[in-house]
Amino acid sequence: MSNLRATRVAEQMKKELGEILTRKIKDPRVGFVTVTDVEVTGDLQQATVYISVLGDDSKKKDTLLGLAKAKGFIRSEIGSRIRLRKTPEINFEFDEALEYGNRIDSILRDLNKQ
Repeated sequence: MSNLRATRVAEQMKKELGEILTRKIKDPRVGFVTVTDVEVTGDLQQATVYISVLGDDSKKKDTLLGLAKAKGFIRSEIGSRIRLRKTPEINFEFDEALEYGNRIDSILRDLNKQ
């Protein structure tokens, strides 16, 4: 039962975070960020937000620094938009699945050329 609730909260957070990151965050370090997934623990205390960033490694590092700086603001925005007794603690991580998929795709293309 709580797993279903955690899934619903994660989906709602993903939707709200997408809007917050595109419209509310004005930090120039935060570039073009896409929220790919959100995982919330069963007790709704921790949320891991998986993001992908358009750009090179330095741009990704700057974006992560900007998001870490704005974590309090983002958490308060989430708290005002989603009615929960306690807003989950947010941790941002890069989603490596996209890069991994692109790497496999390029390897397969190279094999087809040979």
